Amino acid sequence: MKVAIIGAGAAGMFAAGLISRKGHEVVVFDTNEKCGKKLFITGKGRCNFTNVCDRETFLSNIVRGDKFFQSALAKFSPQDCVQFFEDQGVRTKVERGNRAFPASDKSSDIIKALERFMDGAKVVLNHKVKRIFKSGEHFDVDGQKFDRVIVATGGKSYSATGSDGDGYNFARRFGHGIVDLKPALVPIEVDEKFVSELQGLSLKNVRLTAITKQKSFSEFGEMLFTDKGISGPIALTLSSLINRLDCQFLQLDFKPALSEDVLEKRLLREFESAKNKNLATVMATLLPKRLIKVFLNSLSLDGGKKINSILLQERKTLLKGLKCWTLKYKMLYPINSGIVTSGGVDLKQIDPKNMQSKLVDGLYFIGEVLDIDALTGGFNLQIAFSTAFAASLDF
Repeated sequence: MKVAIIGAGAAGMFAAGLISRKGHEVVVFDTNEKCGKKLFITGKGRCNFTNVCDRETFLSNIVRGDKFFQSALAKFSPQDCVQFFEDQGVRTKVERGNRAFPASDKSSDIIKALERFMDGAKVVLNHKVKRIFKSGEHFDVDGQKFDRVIVATGGKSYSATGSDGDGYNFARRFGHGIVDLKPALVPIEVDEKFVSELQGLSLKNVRLTAITKQKSFSEFGEMLFTDKGISGPIALTLSSLINRLDCQFLQLDFKPALSEDVLEKRLLREFESAKNKNLATVMATLLPKRLIKVFLNSLSLDGGKKINSILLQERKTLLKGLKCWTLKYKMLYPINSGIVTSGGVDLKQIDPKNMQSKLVDGLYFIGEVLDIDALTGGFNLQIAFSTAFAASLDF
């Protein structure tokens, strides 16, 4: 059997190895000059390739497509994924949050392992597939005849890595519906002029809440101010949860471990021991120095005012600001800034057992091109590997 795989990312490379090792003739096409271009930058170059958690936890981290993905996850689990790379000679390690990495912290080790694994396939680089159609029992891919085609082109984020949305066009030509594409795991723009002053400032152990017309979502952890808004793990997570909802505003709790009552008592102690100091000076025990002026100005509080002159209402305003600092939501960063794409080939038209199209025999879709996306932590790459594995079982 002759098989064409469009895309040499995580899903495409893994599928190529699995299918070629069954004795089939496999040709992999990719627009880039090398395989695994997006893999190379994954996890800031360290390649968080899976998350070694239990099945329920894994599925709870999938934003869209969790029910569809259950079958593929059962066939190739995160534990299977770790074992696969160990068998390929890659020493691995598991860090906080069950995140799995190569022990070397080099994404190139994962890419090299996949390249070795698919050494039985023919790889055609610098080739942008322009046309795929089916004639009789065979597919024509840019003039070459194939028995089956696997589309593994990725999404539309990070277009510099070759993900330009071609897979969606191929799917449409075969009659498939495409669920609207949205940015996922992207920074959030806020409508506040002061954010540019805070660019690069990181906050740890804070709680960020997004208030939408439909419901609210909260995440605890680390965030980072950008030139136009906020980023970091909790902001990225919230972006995926709100990208199809009408977000109104964001709220930041700087002291989530303390109730309002406990925090108020702490404020009173701080104020009592520093009666003759300026408010801005005392705030240094509660907030990063870079944030104090912006924070106080946003609440219309005078940082130069002596503590012994602070009124009850001003203290209440300060307390509310520390527990519930409001940021006006503007929009998500554009889709090209996203770690993954939300939306894609409609899952109702794909068989979850083997990733084959329900509309066209012999046509398969795997990886990010499908309408499946998850949160950060290695989940999205596992989706790529598991869907590739499920497809390979049909060959």
